Amino acid sequence: MDFQHIIEAAGGLMDFAGVAVMVLGALVSIPMALRGFQPRRLPAGSAPLSFYRSYRQLLGRSILLGLELLVAADIIRSVAITPTFESVGVLAIIVLIRTFLSFSLELEISGRWPWQSQPAGSSTPSAAS
Repeated sequence: MDFQHIIEAAGGLMDFAGVAVMVLGALVSIPMALRGFQPRRLPAGSAPLSFYRSYRQLLGRSILLGLELLVAADIIRSVAITPTFESVGVLAIIVLIRTFLSFSLELEISGRWPWQSQPAGSSTPSAAS
């Protein structure tokens, strides 16, 4: 097995991991939302999230993680194997589209852009949420 086959296999595994994270996240989010999952970063005095809103936030987080893994797989395959101007250009377009999707999902989940500070009265974000 040569280097190119190893890189192709690594890219394929990352693709599989990205899709698996999104599918498993969608499935695990349903019972979590049914049990009334509430994020730790809710502003003070805000109402608890409904099932729909809670499920959307949980699903959005799993989609974000899956997108990150898919971008990593694209980088592995496009740059490590055949770094031509065409493959790097296609990679740049894919990364731009997925970055836009990530920013849009982050805005939907948290209600603010990633570079904006936490609203007054909310607790600091934790790694678990």
